[in-house]
Amino acid sequence: MAAASSSDSDSGRAESSEASSKWLDAHYDPMANIHTFSACLELADLHGDGEYKLVVGDLGPGGQQPRLKVLKGPAVLSESSLPALPAAAATFLMEQHEPRTPALALASGPCVYVYKNLRPYFKFTLPQLPPNPLEQDLWNQAKEDRIDPLTLKEMLEGIREKAEVPLSVQSLRFLQLELSEMEAFVNQHKSKSIRRQTVITTMTTLKKNLADEDAVSCLVLGTENKELLVLDPEAFTVLAKMSLPSVPVFLEVSGQFDVEFRLAAACRNGNIYMLRRDSKRPKYCIELSAQPVGLVRVHKVLVVGSNQDSLHGFTHKGKRLWTVQMPAAILTMNLLEQRSRGLQAVMAGLANGEVRIYRDKALLSVVRTPDAVTSLCFGRYGREDHTLIMTTRGGGLIIKILKRTAVFVEGGGEAGPPPAQAMKLNMPRKTRLYVDQTLREREAGTAMHRTFQADLYLLRLRAARAYVQALESSLSPVSATAREPLKLHAVNTSTARPILGLLVCFLYNEGLYALPRAFFKVPLLVPGLNYPLETFVESLSDKGISDIIKVLVLREGQSAPLLSAHISMPVNEGLAAA
Repeated sequence: MAAASSSDSDSGRAESSEASSKWLDAHYDPMANIHTFSACLELADLHGDGEYKLVVGDLGPGGQQPRLKVLKGPAVLSESSLPALPAAAATFLMEQHEPRTPALALASGPCVYVYKNLRPYFKFTLPQLPPNPLEQDLWNQAKEDRIDPLTLKEMLEGIREKAEVPLSVQSLRFLQLELSEMEAFVNQHKSKSIRRQTVITTMTTLKKNLADEDAVSCLVLGTENKELLVLDPEAFTVLAKMSLPSVPVFLEVSGQFDVEFRLAAACRNGNIYMLRRDSKRPKYCIELSAQPVGLVRVHKVLVVGSNQDSLHGFTHKGKRLWTVQMPAAILTMNLLEQRSRGLQAVMAGLANGEVRIYRDKALLSVVRTPDAVTSLCFGRYGREDHTLIMTTRGGGLIIKILKRTAVFVEGGGEAGPPPAQAMKLNMPRKTRLYVDQTLREREAGTAMHRTFQADLYLLRLRAARAYVQALESSLSPVSATAREPLKLHAVNTSTARPILGLLVCFLYNEGLYALPRAFFKVPLLVPGLNYPLETFVESLSDKGISDIIKVLVLREGQSAPLLSAHISMPVNEGLAAA
């Protein structure tokens, strides 16, 4: 146990040192009192002065009122109260006029509050929904005192259980009251008209007609009544409305509204729906085995975090590309984009106090924090281009700066199996020939094995015989000793006449080789006998190259050779061994 714990601590130190070599600790305040999630964090140049600030939609836990906070460096620059819990925050350009100051949009309840220069600019409210006709009729009867509060409660509970159209907020509040409070509530609200208002669950931005970073963007809203709305950035009218089978909780968009765009919506029913520009309903659907806890688009891959402690990569058509198991539950996710190096990766904050950075399924870095991270974002903050901002479960604020010399390397976080191990092979389909061959092998397996063994032994025997014959006739360049001469064999193929007066000459590159006997006489060749002729070849080059040596057989008094041969010399064995 002691050895195991020491090895775990060593690996933890290695990961911490690896992460600290890339990140600078800029600020840590465990008492910052910031409670939010990643959708309510945004970095933006709110005043157009090049100084990027942090916008936080604070949930205000412990009975506190939700607040909008703007931080400059580690300090709070401004703070204002919100009427309801924030759902998302986003910055976008509303117009092309100078100065190009981005607007801040904060979704809270049924409204989107738009700020320019940190001052209220516009308030967009979701259109009201038609009320349930049965509910409307009941409140009309209560207005005319035809039913008592107890009967009204019983009938409203029956509508809530069976009706497809949900009840209004007024009716839901009435059902939560005690019996003694019902009559006063009915007398107070019976004269008011029934209003059914939905709320915003998620929000993001979509470029309108240009893909530039400073182009005008539209707001995309996901609502509790299973709809997606695209708002005009200037008039704040609804440009497009799309329906979903469930309530959206995470949104990812790409493209431009006026040209072509794709929208991915992760919903509460555990599915991810894909929509395009002209589609009123989803075009593709990705069915997950668990509830999604985060959705990030990395290039053309949708990275989904599930509550089964795993990350999944999907294409826009729903094909699963990879899966990575996490060591703890995923609390939050966001995108890390380093444009100077063309890097896009996904950050995942885990319940064990780690922030893991992945490119596809390769782990790039692990950042350890004193407390579990509940929200994070990466981008330009102040004058620094690459800043990681994290808030913890206890309300702390952590700011880290990525070093300019930092380079993310695959496998830099921890050792693991190579990526090729998880790649699926493209197996061919089973043909009729394959099935017939399989049946044949199953029926005659013993005979086929014996035939294979016999052929294998015969092949080995022939190879051994050919090797021995090559050694005996010196047809192989393999040397038996350290100083092996170049061997030639002269044979007189005539039946009765001997041959006399033959010469052997060697032509070679004098810069590579040296031959002590480059020209010599051949003795009298008697028919039927084998005459070995030898000479030494010395390699002069140390560059590890080889060449050919030409052998010419001449007759005395004649200039034309009788025979010629080329010997391909091997590389110097001493250099090859070195």
